[in-house]
Amino acid sequence: MQRSIVHMDLDSFFVSVERLQNRRLKNFPVIVGGGSDRGVVSACSYEARKFGVHSAMPIKLAKQLCPDAAYIRGDMDAYTRYSRLVTDIIAEDAPVYEKASIDEHYLDITGMDKFFGNLKWTKELRQKVIRESGLPISFGLSVNKTVSKMATNESKPNGEMQVDEKHVQSFIHPLSIQKMPMIGKKTFQVLRSMGVADIGTLSRIPPEMLMNLMGKSGLQLWNKANGIDLSPVRQYSERKSIGSEHTFDVDSMDISGMRDLLAGMVEKLAYKIRKDGWVTSVVTVKIRYANFDTHSMQRKIAYTTFDHELIRVSHDLFDTLYSRRMRIRLIGVKFSGLVRGVQQLSLFEDSSRMAELYLAMDNIRKLYGKKAIRRALSFH
Repeated sequence: MQRSIVHMDLDSFFVSVERLQNRRLKNFPVIVGGGSDRGVVSACSYEARKFGVHSAMPIKLAKQLCPDAAYIRGDMDAYTRYSRLVTDIIAEDAPVYEKASIDEHYLDITGMDKFFGNLKWTKELRQKVIRESGLPISFGLSVNKTVSKMATNESKPNGEMQVDEKHVQSFIHPLSIQKMPMIGKKTFQVLRSMGVADIGTLSRIPPEMLMNLMGKSGLQLWNKANGIDLSPVRQYSERKSIGSEHTFDVDSMDISGMRDLLAGMVEKLAYKIRKDGWVTSVVTVKIRYANFDTHSMQRKIAYTTFDHELIRVSHDLFDTLYSRRMRIRLIGVKFSGLVRGVQQLSLFEDSSRMAELYLAMDNIRKLYGKKAIRRALSFH
């Protein structure tokens, strides 16, 4: 059976949320980013992009290119709330859906065509999201994830596109290689040095040559350039999680030591999800007393991957949980509600120093191992 895969993407998500909260920003250049000239652009409206502004650009440069734009620091709590709202709307109707990032979803609606008509069903879902959330959203409908995502990108802003099986190659081949998922700056430079500018040219390169050049990713690249992508839509679940627990050799009441140990566990988990490209939105802390009574508490938070935020929440939960003044046998922490996404710390900082600090620490860990650099309070 031919697959039917939908990719739905909220347009300029951060900007769209800001416009919902302030209608005067509509049709006006909007730039979301750090609170000072030392920050970077986290998101910008289509009106601002016409001036050459783009994400990750220094705010100082953005102000030179587009001085009359509205500059907004950003509200991750609001973005998280609307992201969950859209997911809930999709979950009500979609048989199988995957939350690919904060503002993207894949839906597998294979087989539904004989009951509803896939294009009609997807159009109705898009209108439902727009009606109930107030946010603009685009979609692409095609035979796999790669082509549907490219169709979405071509339909933006606030549009829709279907690419059926017989038109896949005629749709993707004229497009620039920059528009194909998994082609980053480094791969783009390699391909351009080979004289490859469009996907059609890439598709005609022998797969063996690409594999010799890039390894397994070379074959993936060739498949995608030829409209082949067998990757499944993985059913999304908030239960997806990563955690760590520590059982004490001797039951303890060293609360200060436990808080330090908890911070160390959080630090390791946060590094792992950053390295793997995830963000978390739920923190759970667990304690088990000496008599084996076990208690846990969780808190929903704005999407993040950063230690200083996650340690603060974990400590708050631990302090609330520990109320019986008994010896503790085990403590644990878990992150759940994981989705793909890149946390842009500069959105909330007056400078990019904190973001640069995390990047530097993670680079040291990649080079010298996870224990190469740690917070002082995590040594226990």
